[in-house]
Amino acid sequence: MGSSTLTNSNGPAPKNVEAAPQGGFIDAIVAIASAGKGEAPQTLGQVVDALDDRAFGLLILILTIPCLVPGLPGAQIIAIPIFLLGLQIVFGRNEPWLPGWAMRAKLKPEWLSSIAEFANKRLRWTERLSRPRWRFIALGAGERILGLIIALAAVTIMLPITNTIPSLAITVAAVGLLQRDGMFMSAGGALALGWITALGILVFGLITGAGFAATLVTEHAPWLAGWLG
Repeated sequence: MGSSTLTNSNGPAPKNVEAAPQGGFIDAIVAIASAGKGEAPQTLGQVVDALDDRAFGLLILILTIPCLVPGLPGAQIIAIPIFLLGLQIVFGRNEPWLPGWAMRAKLKPEWLSSIAEFANKRLRWTERLSRPRWRFIALGAGERILGLIIALAAVTIMLPITNTIPSLAITVAAVGLLQRDGMFMSAGGALALGWITALGILVFGLITGAGFAATLVTEHAPWLAGWLG
């Protein structure tokens, strides 16, 4: 998506935060984490300022990696900016925008280092396997549809203990966005849609099941309904 460098209300990036390199996206994440070692915590806005024209994909990936941990505290909060970024892809924004509270959020060097270490050890395979292909999916309407799917998957991360599968789906989709790889975008989107569908069926079943049980009790065991109050 879009432009070279994002400027936001937090001002220019500090001297210790250099622009992300134009090499592999894993190296870009490692460089961002390395830039802040031994320094005061960076804000999310300063990290965004350091991103290049791959800002949407890199930012979604950086935010999603911590959500891959099952039951991670705070994943529900992290999902909010992912949701907002997904919607911005839908509407074709060239530069990512996040509310002031998100841009001012401080990212501890240890947190960024953990993300970079995870990406370096666990996600290198995505960089090796992904490449520009299936452009009919990677650009235009396909990209916007994927943005909507990312937004919907982020909503499911906000639910208790449901973050791992949708986070994996968003991670694969973000790699697709970064590499303009329609195959990765399709895989991430399919996994996310499968998860959303399964979750929807489960919720529907619980609701209809509860309704059926209530009707059964009312019609055949009214005494039980009265006892339950």
